[in-house]
This record gives sequence, C-alpha cells and structure tokens, in this order.
Amino acid sequence: MIVVNLALATICFMSQCYPALVGVDTPTGQFEISDRFTPLPGYGGDVLQFYETDTEWYAIHRVYLLNRNEHRDKRLRSTNVHDRVITKGCINVTKEVYEKLQNCCLTESLTVE
Repeated sequence: MIVVNLALATICFMSQCYPALVGVDTPTGQFEISDRFTPLPGYGGDVLQFYETDTEWYAIHRVYLLNRNEHRDKRLRSTNVHDRVITKGCINVTKEVYEKLQNCCLTESLTVE
C-alpha cells in the first residue's frame, strides 16, 4: 500500500516515508494507480495517474521543474511541511522515489489522507 499524508507532505511505501510535494486540491481517498504516458514537457514521459475528472487528471510524478520560479526541487528537500504544499493537486517526488514506486508498487492501492 502507498500512503500519502497531506498534513506531513509525505509518501510512504515499503516501510519507508519520503518527502513529497502536494497541493491543497490533492484529492483524498483510496485509489488505484495506473501508468500513463504524457507528451507534456516536464514530467519525464510517464506518470502514475490516480484520479481523473472530466477536465483534469491527478498523478504521482517526478518533480516538475520547468517553472524555475517555484523552486520545487528546493522545496521538496525542505523540512518545513508548508514549503511542500505547492502543486495543483498532483504528488511530486524525486526521480529516485518515482523509480522505486514503478519497480515495486504499480499494483498497490494508493491512500491519500
């Protein structure tokens, strides 16, 4: 199971927790994740989608770095939880954490609380 704690801005799986970037609009609940390709620049080509509406979709993905003014890489390393609340609802993680998720947890459910 993968658990995202919005209050702590963390993602936990395989008995380890990692900092994550989250947003005030990140949907809460239990979700299945699916591997999805995106041609949009800044995401690395693939994302782990967990929620979709008629107009938007939400995913776990590598930290988005194309808007340098947001300093997402620095914010992801911050120990201040409030620094890590910046996304429009997606969950951003480091490249290494994303690769661990892909290797271990594609069939796991996601809980966002």
